[in-house]
Amino acid sequence: MLVTGGTGFLGRHLVERLLAQGRAVTVLTRRSAPDLEKRGVRFVVTDLADANAVRSACHGVETVFHIAAKVGVWGRDDDFFRANVLGTRAVLEGCRTHGVRRLVYTSTSSVVYNGRDLSGVDESLPLAATCPTAYPLTKAAAEREVLAANAPELRTIALRPHLIWGVGDPHLVPRLIERAKAGRLRIVGSGRNRVDLVHVENVIDAQLLAEAALAQCQLIVDKTIRPPDASGKAYFITNGEPVVLWDWINGLLHALGISPVTKHVSLAAATARGVACETLWRALPLRGEPPMTRFIAKELATDHWFDISAARRDLGYAPRISMAEGMAELIAGLKLRGQGPADARPRKA
Repeated sequence: MLVTGGTGFLGRHLVERLLAQGRAVTVLTRRSAPDLEKRGVRFVVTDLADANAVRSACHGVETVFHIAAKVGVWGRDDDFFRANVLGTRAVLEGCRTHGVRRLVYTSTSSVVYNGRDLSGVDESLPLAATCPTAYPLTKAAAEREVLAANAPELRTIALRPHLIWGVGDPHLVPRLIERAKAGRLRIVGSGRNRVDLVHVENVIDAQLLAEAALAQCQLIVDKTIRPPDASGKAYFITNGEPVVLWDWINGLLHALGISPVTKHVSLAAATARGVACETLWRALPLRGEPPMTRFIAKELATDHWFDISAARRDLGYAPRISMAEGMAELIAGLKLRGQGPADARPRKA
């Protein structure tokens, strides 16, 4: 197995699951992990921009789990294109050159961003044509190429998880907590928008089910037996339990002894602030991500939850960790890391 991005949050969980199954694992990443090396994981330390190294890493494996990507809501378009599009092309070339049989590509639900409410939409929704940030557009371009590459020699599939979370998440939950403590969170819009999230272990289940589905379609000999053919298709992967976003955020903050978010700002005002921040960050330029962007404003105010019936039908996917179970585990983990009431006072200016 080759796992690109195998030391990140999602990739590390996948590597751990593969090792538990007794499988040989190669990881392509920018930094090695000595603890995984001691357990027999082979590392290819490189960047997705190094096409030759990426292609070579595909030698001798039957399945590639392509997770590595440039993620974020801000950055140079060229950087997103090099990592997400050119990097994926190098993975595809490596698969073809070295006879890889299966490619499981980690896409994102953001590939169908259209600036409007996404309420229970399925995979028939068109890929994004325009977006105020490059991440969804480059992931959509890469997904399109991955699915177009599907063939009897190389079976491909794309998974679209949405807002991955769980114990050890270094992105979503820590950012929410940090901003809440600093008094920098505002409810955008009505505060009643519903969103999907997905527990990291459920995403790993989907990854392995996708691999098994691709292997199954390669093994079919009797043409009268026609199980669902998942190859060449994309699937939304969520917990299947949409939550009211701001109720979920405030429930998390309450459990940690942090004051809830009560102040509101209209979507129009948040969008205007996003335009101003983006202009300022480009002009100076400033480090890091702007505190608000047009994309963030839309994501905080609109519905984005998805129909996962296709993944249930074709992959046998069934979310194993419920929202309630995952939240209990997350809160316990955060308290152990010092995120309880004693650490909840806002910082002084």
